[in-house]
Amino acid sequence: MLLQAALNGNRIHPATPRAPEQIAAEARAATAAGAQAVHFHPYDAVGKESFDADDCTRAIRAVRAACPGIPISLSTSAAIENDPEKRFRQIAAWEEMPDLVTANQGEDGIVELSELLLSRGVGIEAGLLSAGDARRFVASGLAPRCRRILIEPLDVDPADACRHAEAMEGIVIHAGITLEQVHHGEGIACWAVNRRAVGRGHGIRTGLEDTPVLPDGRQARDNAELVEAAAAIIAQATHA
Repeated sequence: MLLQAALNGNRIHPATPRAPEQIAAEARAATAAGAQAVHFHPYDAVGKESFDADDCTRAIRAVRAACPGIPISLSTSAAIENDPEKRFRQIAAWEEMPDLVTANQGEDGIVELSELLLSRGVGIEAGLLSAGDARRFVASGLAPRCRRILIEPLDVDPADACRHAEAMEGIVIHAGITLEQVHHGEGIACWAVNRRAVGRGHGIRTGLEDTPVLPDGRQARDNAELVEAAAAIIAQATHA
């Protein structure tokens, strides 16, 4: 059962890592706490999320040095660059490749970008944020070449988030897609989504990109504390 740590995104939190050495330190702590893979967004020198090849290379190399053998996933989110053509050009210029990328299936140009990355040996984590995304993913034909599916409801309410996770899961399963699934939510709802997923045998993701709070609502100290809480959910389900 995969436990992935999502280390930063655009989260405002005292422990959110941005510089390569900060990302590497958080990755090391998260993997020591139980994460089996790490996902992060590189930043530029002025603190902005970046697809620039040099920024990505520095971050990837720092994490690989700190966490040998741990799979690295980068973002391709339109929230970082909303012009599909510019995003494609920036990512096409990457020299140091991550093991994986998240590719949100509802975004313009994502199929073409996924094709590019697949051609360069990068695994695709297909991000589904809605039932519409799930249907687009099924129709795209990308599934046989993807590594896994990310079920990512963004609802604030835990019950709504779980309901939408169930809907997305149902669409892909009904289509006969048997890829590994990793589920997460946003904020406090992340934990309800995680628990539901573990109960169904799916992997989960946590970290400061997804939630700044622990299951009891207290602010988390850092990524490692969030990973410890997620690992406890897995352990409880495994030994139940």
